[in-house]
Amino acid sequence: MTNHEATNAILRILGLDSSPVAVRFIPTGDPVPAFETPYPRRFCQVLMQARHGQKRLLTPDDVSCPAVAAALGFRPLPEKLASGEMLVGFGIFASPEAGRRTVDSMLRLEPAKDAAVAVAPLSEADFDPDSVVVEGLPEQLMWLALASVYDTGGRLEFSTAVLQATCVDAGIIPFVTGKVNATLGCYGCREATDLGEAECVLGFPGHMLAKMAVNLQRLAAKAIPRVRANTVYHHMGAGAASGEGAPSCDHP
Repeated sequence: MTNHEATNAILRILGLDSSPVAVRFIPTGDPVPAFETPYPRRFCQVLMQARHGQKRLLTPDDVSCPAVAAALGFRPLPEKLASGEMLVGFGIFASPEAGRRTVDSMLRLEPAKDAAVAVAPLSEADFDPDSVVVEGLPEQLMWLALASVYDTGGRLEFSTAVLQATCVDAGIIPFVTGKVNATLGCYGCREATDLGEAECVLGFPGHMLAKMAVNLQRLAAKAIPRVRANTVYHHMGAGAASGEGAPSCDHP
């Protein structure tokens, strides 16, 4: 299944209003695509631009967010961020110690290993993505999460510090761990992008793309339309508000 075919399936079945984004961490020495390099941006901002159809390249010279630069291995953390002092200044942690503990918990790429990060709308990516990032409503992302375990079953565990949600949680963690990860967003991406109040973010490893699209198609054959029709809820009828008249859950 091509990137274009997988994108069409994901968009059609989930009803997303913007594109999934392909992310590639480009090792030093590998060819770098001729994507536009923006004036200094955050990772979440180039992700937003790719979500809306643009191809972007992020290099050590173009990253405006020091936390992202450190996560990508481009440069060390500034002392005020490493100490947690900056996060206290933002008003999101009670003490430097709490901020430092959070910063220390971040999964980061090896320093100087990568020369750039390429992002593109998934259907237009002419590379195999390391991660695929999807921004959407919780119900839409729920089906993606279910698609990831459709074949195997089991439980999913998501990791977030409610900080660096798009770069670390949705981009780096799936790439490094090979697992799906979801996040509620964070201070940075909600301040700096158009991520809606009702939207969340999910990332999955690029090698899972075809599996995710195929399993979404299988879910769309029965489970998704049934749930979206609120079948059981509507069967409750007049007793819905009071909790009376609810049918049992032992029907197929």
